[in-house]
This record gives sequence, structure tokens and C-alpha cells, in this order.
Amino acid sequence: MEAPQVSANEQLDSGGDLSRRVRRRRSVLGLTREEVAARARMDSGYLARVEHAPAALTTGTLIRLADALDTTVDDLLGAIPEHPPGHGQATLHPVLGELSEPECLRLIEPGGIGRVAFELAGRLTVVAVNFVVHNGAIVFRTAATTAIGQYGQGPVAFEVDRFNEGMRQGWSVLISGTARHADSERTALLSTTVDPWAGGEREVYVVITPTCITGRQVRAGHNARTGGSRP
Repeated sequence: MEAPQVSANEQLDSGGDLSRRVRRRRSVLGLTREEVAARARMDSGYLARVEHAPAALTTGTLIRLADALDTTVDDLLGAIPEHPPGHGQATLHPVLGELSEPECLRLIEPGGIGRVAFELAGRLTVVAVNFVVHNGAIVFRTAATTAIGQYGQGPVAFEVDRFNEGMRQGWSVLISGTARHADSERTALLSTTVDPWAGGEREVYVVITPTCITGRQVRAGHNARTGGSRP
């Protein structure tokens, strides 16, 4: 089936950050849509849709498109988001599924930024922290004067997520467990490379021992249009 034509209304529609970046980059290079499509080995009609409406692209398609535009996938997807995540339409035929505990641990193993939730003085508090995974536990540093530093030992929830705006997919992991100050093993934790972005004296090491680990993932289904030929 021939790719549908882009209407006047669609031409006025931004299509989201990815669409704008593709259009902008093609304009900078002075290339026609047909020239970029030929470079990327995709149908020019499909490229028109990518430039004016949200589309779910495979990693391979993104790589070919980035190469055709003499740029990188990261640049097309945006290293710095242009708006808060979660805007725009969902991918075609989204699939929401549960993640097993081993899958959750694999996803959070590289560390990064997570959110810890706890109750202090009768109020629920959520703070973002830089963390690492050490011997199956979550480890981060804080100051003794912060809310989590004053919390000491007790039940907490810890959440980590990653979302790909261009692909309209991502995952989240939720850990229930017990937080405590790492006193006896503090020397061993000095070797962990966890550097809080907040800076300053962050001498308190907090360890979260998981008791329950769950996760969910949303991705494009097999029927999603992913570039190239049309059905």
C-alpha cells in the first residue's frame, strides 16, 4: 500500500521533538526529503510522517536516519529534553508488561538517579538521589542534616525509571525495603563511586536492603509501524 500523503494540517503540526529535530537537521543540510529518505533506505512518504507526526521507530531505523542526517541518535532524541517527559501521543499498539526481579536488577545495575520515599514526622517525603547498586542493595550518600539523613532506619520505597521520548517507551522499577545508615560497613562503601550532584559534605552512607522488587515496561507492539515499507 502506498504511503499516505501528508495533509496541510499535518504540515502545520510539529509532531513532537523528534519531528522538529529531523526537519531542522534536514533544513540545515539543505537536503530534500527524497534525498534523506534514499540515504536512510526508507520510503519518502514514511519520512514525511516522521517529520510531522509522532512515530515509533526501531533502533535500526533511528540509526539509519541519524546517519542520513550526519548526526547522532542522541541528538535526534534530544540529550536535553525540550519539555517535561510524557507529553505527546502513545506509540502505536503499546504493550504494557511486568518485569521479573532479575530483569529489574539488571536495569538498575548501572545506577544513576532514583527517588526514595519515606515518612518523617507524619509527612510523606520523596527525594531524588544519585545511587549505585552494591551487593544487591541500593547505596547513596547524603548529609546528616537532610530529611533522609535524619530519618535513620525504617521502611522506604525506592523508584527508578527510564523513558525514551522518541520511541514512546520505557520502564520503571519499584523497590520496597528498609533504609539504614551504613556504620559498620562504611569503610567498604568508600570504594563505591556514588557522587551526589548536590555536592557539599555528604558523609552519611544510606543503604536500602530490598524486600520486594517489581517493575513494569511499556514498549511498541509488533504491529507498530517502524519505518521502511508500508503494509
